[in-house]
Amino acid sequence: MGRFILKCITLLFLLALLYPISTVKAESSVKLVSDTPLNERLHEIVLSSSALGKETSLRVLLPSGYDEHPDVKYPVLYLLHGCCGDYKAWTARTDIEKFTENMPLVIVMPDAGKGASYSDWYNNGAYGTPQWEKYHINELIPWIEQYYHLNTTREGRAVAGLSMGGFGSMSYAARHPDLFAAAASFSGVLDTNLDPDFLDKTIFQNQEKVPPGTVWGERISHEIIWRTHNPWDLAENLAGVDLSIYTGNGEAGGPLDGGVESPVEKKVFNMSASLHNRLEELDLPHVWESYGNGSHTWGYWQRDLHETLPRFMEKFRNPSSRPVPFSYKTAENSFTVYGWQVKFQREDMEFARLSQVSKQGFSITGSGAATITTAPWFKPNTRYKIYGMKKYSAKIITSDRQGRLHLNVDFSNKKPKEKNRTISITFVPLR
Repeated sequence: MGRFILKCITLLFLLALLYPISTVKAESSVKLVSDTPLNERLHEIVLSSSALGKETSLRVLLPSGYDEHPDVKYPVLYLLHGCCGDYKAWTARTDIEKFTENMPLVIVMPDAGKGASYSDWYNNGAYGTPQWEKYHINELIPWIEQYYHLNTTREGRAVAGLSMGGFGSMSYAARHPDLFAAAASFSGVLDTNLDPDFLDKTIFQNQEKVPPGTVWGERISHEIIWRTHNPWDLAENLAGVDLSIYTGNGEAGGPLDGGVESPVEKKVFNMSASLHNRLEELDLPHVWESYGNGSHTWGYWQRDLHETLPRFMEKFRNPSSRPVPFSYKTAENSFTVYGWQVKFQREDMEFARLSQVSKQGFSITGSGAATITTAPWFKPNTRYKIYGMKKYSAKIITSDRQGRLHLNVDFSNKKPKEKNRTISITFVPLR
């Protein structure tokens, strides 16, 4: 009997590995401090986060009758605030509670610092806290999906935000396209290449009260860190994500603000237009709502939200399939996307690209060396002939019991003037 129980436990463990319920890796480092109902639908939550090194607050807006339908798996929207605001902003400044009263949707509104820009801070090379991206992606999302009954797949998640939160929504979607089915930006900071001083001085230094270089390093010496968070630079990663960009032009005469001019909206209009143009170049479909005269104010963001939420709900009802093959660009030394894990060993931080990824093979562009673990797409414990890793012959690799292949790729022997090298790899199962 004991052996039988052990076998059953082992089988359940293997099934959990083969069929995970979510692409987000749960971490136990976030703990609930308090859950305070503000009314029948709105809750204020306090969590203790190791990624932030402190307690942090958020608001969660539940659909009407949430407790009466425990078997319903609701989709979730992560709604991000802008610079100088906080997690209370959307409920304090818009009619979001009334507008969503009949929507079967959970809305999570986390805090993100006054100007922290949805990133893990460089801290002049020391890294460490605060790690806002790690908190939101690796701590908050898993906790939310454990605490509430939700659709825990990519097809059940969306992200949207205003201004700095617009940057956060598009940056998170581009850095983690396997987590979000849809993303929207309202007056977002979507191309930081256009005006680095705007972020460094107006947002980082004035709002967070930190020295230059704290968040992403000095632009002149750490440009690559800036750019690997920048939606414009990562636009190709957004293939397969339902995208919406809303912006005014900052000129006076708008209908929802008393006709005021807005220098800030002029800046974000240029940034939003830049990402729009980049998406056009890449032939990636998206909603581009450039509504003319209008300022950087809440009347427009409420209207943007009203127009976006029905689109999100339709997307949740009729999700599109994930892109296959897919491609992914980043300058991070290690990353996980669509179940693939890549870790570089190299001298310099630079952009690398995983391209045309399918069950038949992929291409990878980079330098140094990389260890690659595929998604569990292959037949377990099966020998595969791998072409491309050796110059004149194939290499034989056996998939593990989860159906993953483990590869080591060496980018050396490249021409001296080449920045990096592209290696194309093909998989062929042996019968």
